[in-house]
Amino acid sequence: MSESIRFVDLIQTRIDGFLDARASILVSIADELSPIEAFSRDFLSGGKRFRALFCFWGWQAVRSTGSEGDPGVAAGGALDAVVSVASALEVFHAAALVHDDIIDNSDTRRGAPSAHRRFASLHDENGWRGSGEAFGMGAATLLGDLLLILSDELFDEGLAELVSAPARRAARAEFNRMRLEVTAGQYLDIFEEIGWNAQPESEQLQRAERVIVYKSAKYSIEAPLLIGASLAGATIGQLEGLRAFGLPLGIAYQLRDDLLGVFGDAEVTGKPSGDDLREGKRTVLIALTRDALPGGARAAMDELLGDPDLTPQQIETLQFTIRDSGAVEKVEAMISANVSRAVAAIDAAPLGAQARAQLRDLATTVTKRVY
Repeated sequence: MSESIRFVDLIQTRIDGFLDARASILVSIADELSPIEAFSRDFLSGGKRFRALFCFWGWQAVRSTGSEGDPGVAAGGALDAVVSVASALEVFHAAALVHDDIIDNSDTRRGAPSAHRRFASLHDENGWRGSGEAFGMGAATLLGDLLLILSDELFDEGLAELVSAPARRAARAEFNRMRLEVTAGQYLDIFEEIGWNAQPESEQLQRAERVIVYKSAKYSIEAPLLIGASLAGATIGQLEGLRAFGLPLGIAYQLRDDLLGVFGDAEVTGKPSGDDLREGKRTVLIALTRDALPGGARAAMDELLGDPDLTPQQIETLQFTIRDSGAVEKVEAMISANVSRAVAAIDAAPLGAQARAQLRDLATTVTKRVY
């Protein structure tokens, strides 16, 4: 069994044990809170665990150099620390997904009903008074808030394994920055859906790229790498090397996700095909498409984008327009260029050889998902 697979197993065990302890607190308050506990478990079961793996290999990349000095961990506590911290990143990600689905009014997540839809169904099945939709939105918001609280608690449990105060401060600073930046990126994402037409056409691509950087690239790959490296007492040079790898790879990762959001198979992605078109996401893919279209075709596309009631035929029309514009090929070229930048950076970074090889493999894994 590979180190990555073993680590993913440790993550699930850590999350399950952590939820077991918190579930008893919830149930002791009231039986009505049992769905909160059950839905939390469901949203924290499985998944690709990319953020946890980047945290782990960021840690290993520094730890395996043999030159990082005092790693700042108690004897036997190094792996426990990174498992707890990486688990906290997964809990935070679950919270972000719950809130993201509320914002986007998404019906599904990973092939199953989203949290607010599950709570709405619970309302309707029990014949409770009022609006099932309103209950679902409110309850899911609180579920996301609870997961944010739990992620912070779990992160602190990991930091408690560290002896070095500078290591604790460095890891916490990266975690705090990640949370601020992804929240800012999420706001920019929803702003672009409603405010894009008030901005100059010449800025559309640049603004879409900004959303990618702050909503996804830093949060999904760069920050987990830096948090893991900080746990191992990374030097400035090692952190810079990981940044130079993580940011372009994060951009490539999100560009691939944008293609999946338009063309992805629902059985593979767990989301309806064309979901980003119904939500009106103003992605790099859309910006490149619009830039290639004549005025009339661009106006027709703008009229359809963001309509939650798009028919399958309208989805197919938009998909054809995007492909025919050449935007898909341009995005694929951007993905390849960013992956090449990332690989070149990691090859030159002062990091452990095995970890560099694993990070190169992960670069392929996160950007070669099929649609």
